Amino acid sequence: MESEISPTNAAAAQWRQQLDHFVRANSQELAALAWGLHLQDPDNDATLGIDIDPNPHFVTCPRAALVTLNEKVDNQLRVMMGVVENHNPKVEVLLLGIGQGQIQAIQYQPQPEPPQCFEEVGEDVETLLDRLEARMQGAISA
Repeated sequence: MESEISPTNAAAAQWRQQLDHFVRANSQELAALAWGLHLQDPDNDATLGIDIDPNPHFVTCPRAALVTLNEKVDNQLRVMMGVVENHNPKVEVLLLGIGQGQIQAIQYQPQPEPPQCFEEVGEDVETLLDRLEARMQGAISA
C-alpha cells in the first residue's frame, strides 16, 4: 500500500506544523511585535510574514505584492486576501508563513490584545525581532 503523502507534501506539512507550534509558543511576543511595527508606521499596508527559506526570518509583505501574487495564481488566494483586507491590528495578529512555494495565513486574537501585549512585554521592536528570529532558527526548518 502506497502512502498518499509525498516527500514534498510531508516537508510542507512539517514546516507548517512547526510554524503553528512556534506561533502558539510565542503568541504574546508576536502580538507585541505586530503592534510595535504597527505603531512605527500606522499607515503601512504591509503584512508581517515569516519566510522559512533559507533560514526562518521576518519579512514584510506589501499589499500590492499580495494582490499581484493573487492575480498570478488565478485568484486562488481570495480567502487569504479577504483576511488581509479586513485585518484589525488592534485586536488580532496576522502573519503570513511563506515556504516551499506555499503561503499560509495565521490569524489569532491574543488575550490580552496586541497593544497590551506590547506594554506587558516591554521591549522595543528591534529586540523583539532579534529574539523571535533566534527562536525561529531552532523551531522551524525548511
